Amino acid sequence: MESIIHGALLPPRVTAVAPGEDYTLFLTFNNGERRIFDAKPLFAYKVFAPLKDRRFFSAVHVEHGSVAWPDDIDYCPDTLYAESVVAADDIATPEDIAAHDEAMEAWRNGATVPLSSVV
Repeated sequence: MESIIHGALLPPRVTAVAPGEDYTLFLTFNNGERRIFDAKPLFAYKVFAPLKDRRFFSAVHVEHGSVAWPDDIDYCPDTLYAESVVAADDIATPEDIAAHDEAMEAWRNGATVPLSSVV
């Protein structure tokens, strides 16, 4: 994904995401930053109501530099960055995110995976 469009630098975009048990998202951005986003405030909006279901929330994935869920639910990457906080180094490693992505792909393909693999 290009970081510059017509000479303007784009804000950071999401390259990896992992859901937390407390409806947080562990995000990695293309500038190398790892950040945490609290998704609970989104529940106040009807379009995000399906996210209250833990299994649905755990189906989060990266799409076009942001996060998305089934049924075309997504969230603005600029807002994700602006409203998230910097994560401590030991919160979500690239290996954690890779393991999560593998488990979610298996789940989407019908496999039964341990909950600990996707949260």
